[in-house]
Amino acid sequence: MKNKVLLIILDGQPWRNARRLNGNLEGWVHSGAARVWKMRSVLPSTSACCYASIHTGVTPQEHGVYTNETLFRVQFPDIFGQVKAAGGKTGAVTHSFWSIFFNRAPWDFVRDIEYDDPDGPITHGRFHTMTGYGNINQMTPSDADLFATLTMLTKRHGIDYGILHTCTLDSMGHRFGQDCVEMDDACARIDGMLAHFLPEWLKDGYEVIVTADHGQSDRGHHGGRSEDQQDVALYWFGGGKGPADDVVLDQLALAPTILTRMGAKVPGTMKAPPFLTAD
Repeated sequence: MKNKVLLIILDGQPWRNARRLNGNLEGWVHSGAARVWKMRSVLPSTSACCYASIHTGVTPQEHGVYTNETLFRVQFPDIFGQVKAAGGKTGAVTHSFWSIFFNRAPWDFVRDIEYDDPDGPITHGRFHTMTGYGNINQMTPSDADLFATLTMLTKRHGIDYGILHTCTLDSMGHRFGQDCVEMDDACARIDGMLAHFLPEWLKDGYEVIVTADHGQSDRGHHGGRSEDQQDVALYWFGGGKGPADDVVLDQLALAPTILTRMGAKVPGTMKAPPFLTAD
């Protein structure tokens, strides 16, 4: 592969909280080590819909994932499959929805919770389900554990493309809303945990994207069409020429951008132009 890429998705962190509370990420931007843009999610700005669009580059109206309850193997080319076809190895440390959409369905706890499959689109998968999730018990794994697991996949298996997805901030937002002491603390904690691992990924030659799937309102809602629900930050640690700082990125451009950076084929279904050049 031309470049190795890691995609870190902090589920449910809106633009305003990212720029206000991600002290480490913002410090890297301030130092010139990273760039940041605003990115606008697809509609509906619901988690599963965004997951499918992030990896396929097509809208929910095309891929058919309309809610968090419409779960099936998505039948569009995606990042995992394109990287695998180019001879790369992939890894995922994510919610089980990603396995359902891009590996196989229906979900089987024993078969799918963890696997190493050289023939599959997701070569190395480590998943969690958050079964029993609710406001009383969020059922989210520690983000430090997730970051460590992704790091293990990079070192043990030498993956070329890896994705990490954590629902901590989304779950906190649904419980407390976005404008509160609890969310301030949650954002600071995940930013600090991420900062412990990110330099190691860069040292090992990975380009890194840190972003969110969607935003969230102060009442803890997302799914609709408003800036707080749709707009997120995208931090870029890597090469290539990108747009001006004030350009709002299209979420549908994320998949073709990653494939372009990696030197994998961009399928014809991904029609949004990449926002980073290949060089």
